[in-house]
Amino acid sequence: MSKKNIAVLAGGNSSEFFISLKSAETIANEIDKEKYNVYVVQIKGSEWTLINDLNCGLIIHKNDFSFTDRGQKEKFDLIISAIHGTPGEDGLLQAYFDMLSIPYVGSGVLTSSLTFNKYYCNTFLKNFNIVNIAKSVLLRKVSGFDTKKIINKLGLPCFVKPNAGGSSFGITKVKKEEDLTQAIEKAFEESNEVIIEEFIEGVEIQCGMFKTKEKEYKLPLVEIVPKTEFFDYKAKYEGLSKEIIPARISDELTEKCQLITSKLYDTLSCKGIVRMDFILKNGEYWFLEANTIPGMTKESLVPQMIKKAGMTIKEVMTLLIEDKLN
Repeated sequence: MSKKNIAVLAGGNSSEFFISLKSAETIANEIDKEKYNVYVVQIKGSEWTLINDLNCGLIIHKNDFSFTDRGQKEKFDLIISAIHGTPGEDGLLQAYFDMLSIPYVGSGVLTSSLTFNKYYCNTFLKNFNIVNIAKSVLLRKVSGFDTKKIINKLGLPCFVKPNAGGSSFGITKVKKEEDLTQAIEKAFEESNEVIIEEFIEGVEIQCGMFKTKEKEYKLPLVEIVPKTEFFDYKAKYEGLSKEIIPARISDELTEKCQLITSKLYDTLSCKGIVRMDFILKNGEYWFLEANTIPGMTKESLVPQMIKKAGMTIKEVMTLLIEDKLN
């Protein structure tokens, strides 16, 4: 039986381009080469090319997502996206692959676009009473804003974030009203919309999970102790945080978090590996965000969770691939 061709997508059009390349490298290295042919496809604007050694520089034909190698046309049986940010995490590529009827590991169009938009995701989840949701304000570039009104509603400190974005770029914790305008302008550099959220004081807990047709896999919780003001880009990728796995909380609170994550996973129709981020305050969980394409670099949390669960990334990838192909 011939091996299936798997494309691992890397790059994208956001600030997370280089992190995505590292995530894709980890995934590609860990996929079982005895079972599958693995290709890494870099997507950068309209330039889509293969970047793995043997086929480096070959162009992807966008009409059917194929490539030609020495006169031979090659197609893909399955896609695994490691693109954080647009167009990988916001539903754009998912829609493209749906139109071409090429299966992919991970969440579909609606889930991806909803979870990528923090404000709309929070507004949607408020209907289900699964988890506490912080108060927030949405700003658009064209509409202007009144800092006094924002602070009257949310209080200080508050968090200013790009509404659609990934890896903690453009996020500021604002403690004084005079700093709010600059923080909003910084977030607008990453996204056309900005979300400002009330600050919830507590412990940041992250929960990883994936489900196949047969089984739910709960990964150990991570407790984040940032050395910076909060879990920003430097804390996440430059070692300026302590990541404690499993989190130093009771079994009861651990199970509670995993149950909430499982309910959110189903309510949002997630697929593949998802990481949900929460703040734990006085025994109650507050939802921060859902990451449908979490980082998979060596420093990233999900690979650490997988290892702590006694599994390998190769095993997890095989489970997800087989679940999609069979």
